[in-house]
Amino acid sequence: MKLYGYYRSSAAYRVRIALGLKGLTFDNIPVNLVPGVSEQKSDSYRAVNPQSRVPFYEDGAVAISQSPAILEYLEETYPDVPLLPNGTADRAVVRQLASLVGCDIHPLNNLSVLQTLKHDLNADQAAIDAWYRKWIIEGFEALEVLLVKSAGKFCFGDAPTLADIYLVPQVWNARRFNVPLDAFPTIQRIDVACNQIDAFIAAAPENQPDAPQD
Repeated sequence: MKLYGYYRSSAAYRVRIALGLKGLTFDNIPVNLVPGVSEQKSDSYRAVNPQSRVPFYEDGAVAISQSPAILEYLEETYPDVPLLPNGTADRAVVRQLASLVGCDIHPLNNLSVLQTLKHDLNADQAAIDAWYRKWIIEGFEALEVLLVKSAGKFCFGDAPTLADIYLVPQVWNARRFNVPLDAFPTIQRIDVACNQIDAFIAAAPENQPDAPQD
């Protein structure tokens, strides 16, 4: 198995957590997304993933991009440690929680969006930071209400699910951008519980081979 990613990529972070929870070993191949380096735009990486994004996952002859597709593949191919609960309704709840982060928060704060705000729309850093915080706060306000209904120790009951895999990287990002989290006690509690699990710890950005060491 190979996973092409970047230590600070939320989408790659999700896949690292899932691989860890399922006990799957993989080669972690860094792709430096820092503007000016932009290894994702190199001819060599475009030959791997024409979309020039991370993550990109290979499992033998299987080669796929997009974290939702990768996570569904892992769930269906390696089901021994499930990331979704039993029951159609319960699975829908978990997918709802994950999609709130993956569809309504993360895409608006992706690196390509932030770079467009900066370079094409001439937004200064203060405006970019305000943009970033706005979408996290709006998403977390809804997520907190939903989690009060669904959570046990984790987002849904007492075992980590796909919802936790999406939540934890977004909380990491929120802290990076100094988003106040006091209004979200359930989110904070779940984040603490997740980050006591080896798979979450190993997947954290600061523990990746391409993370800055200073």
